[in-house]
This record gives sequence, C-alpha cells and structure tokens, in this order.
Amino acid sequence: MKEKFMRFMQGRNGVDQFARFTMGVALAAIVLTLFTGTRSGIGAFLDLFGMAAIVYTYFRIFSKNISKRYQENQKYLQMTDKLRARFQKEKRMMSQRKDYHIYSCPGCGQKIRIPRGGFKKVEIECPKCHTKFIKRR
Repeated sequence: MKEKFMRFMQGRNGVDQFARFTMGVALAAIVLTLFTGTRSGIGAFLDLFGMAAIVYTYFRIFSKNISKRYQENQKYLQMTDKLRARFQKEKRMMSQRKDYHIYSCPGCGQKIRIPRGGFKKVEIECPKCHTKFIKRR
C-alpha cells in the first residue's frame, strides 16, 4: 500500500510550507464555525471558506505543475520571511533563558547575555555603544 501511494505521488508537488499554512487556515475556520454555529451568516461563511481552503490545499498537494506550485511557495516564504525570522529569534532567546540573563541596553537597545549565577548586582558595559549600567539578577 505504501509503495502504491509513493508511486502515485511521484511527479506531484506534495506538502510544502504554503500547503501547511492553508491547511491551518482551513482548520481554524472550521473550528471557529463550531463556536459561531452554521446557521449564522458568519458561521456559514467560515464553513464554506474552510472547505474551499481544504480543496485548494489538496489541489496544490496533488498538482503536477511543480514549477507553478514552487513559485507560489517561494512567494509565500518571501512574504512571511520577517515574521518567521522574528519567531525563530524569540524561540532562540527562550531556549537561552535558562542559562543566561538577557538584558537590553538603555542606550541603544542591544540585547546582552550574562551567564546566570554569581553576584546579586552586575555592572554591564554594552559592546555596541559602551554604555555602562547596573542590573540586579
């Protein structure tokens, strides 16, 4: 069965980042329909929108026009580049919080990492603008 599916998917686009995004939007729209109810105008619209997004996502996944789907995915990645970079930066900062205190320089806003532990107060010199400031740990 697995081989049959693999043969079927050969030469097709498959799941990419844009397909994951459209599937997430469809899921969110359908879940919101549960809260608004299908009898209201908004609920019916969300239900229809969610189903249309699912159909479009599967169209993209099973499409054999790979170059066109690649261009669509690249455009999506280009449009969301700053947002994804911001989330990656925040994720990296959160993973470092258990080992470091992270302070912002009052002069320039530069983020400075200081290892945890040690003294109660620490004097920090910003490597960017050389402003000195004191912080409690």
